Amino acid sequence: MSAVKPKPFWERPLDQLSRDEWEALCDGCGQCCLHKVEDEDTGEIYHTNVACKLLDLKTAQCSNYAGRRKFVPDCMKLTPETAGRLSWLPPSCAYRLRAEGDPLPDWHYLVCGDRDAVHRAGMSVAGKVISETVAGPLENHIVWPYGDDGDFDDDDDEDTGENPWAVLPPDRKD
Repeated sequence: MSAVKPKPFWERPLDQLSRDEWEALCDGCGQCCLHKVEDEDTGEIYHTNVACKLLDLKTAQCSNYAGRRKFVPDCMKLTPETAGRLSWLPPSCAYRLRAEGDPLPDWHYLVCGDRDAVHRAGMSVAGKVISETVAGPLENHIVWPYGDDGDFDDDDDEDTGENPWAVLPPDRKD
């Protein structure tokens, strides 16, 4: 009789992960590195196609991860405590998924073994965004809102199957 094989670390509760395991959860999509705009009256969060100045636009990786807070003081540090509370985290975020008790998607590199799967699945911002250094007013770059329930649109009647991270042109009036 063989011993029971332990669960992969990414299936354990977030508060049981080592620092290296925590860091390994990130799929490298870069979505959390996009600027958001909050409506002061409603509190609604609007996502933009404008990336942090440290994001490599071709790879969706931070160009100075270790020193990022020195150059971007408001860069959010995710923790097991905050991962499930930040409604602006994309619904596909591994930290959010695990905080909510959900499994990682099939395209996550820890599941499939392929770091580029996130890009092929269309979940990465690589090649789809611009840098804050050239963007101008963020309000001109709003591409989508979504609420706390993770819905990507206002139409709850049907799932369109559209990629929620596809960038809309800044002048689109949807």
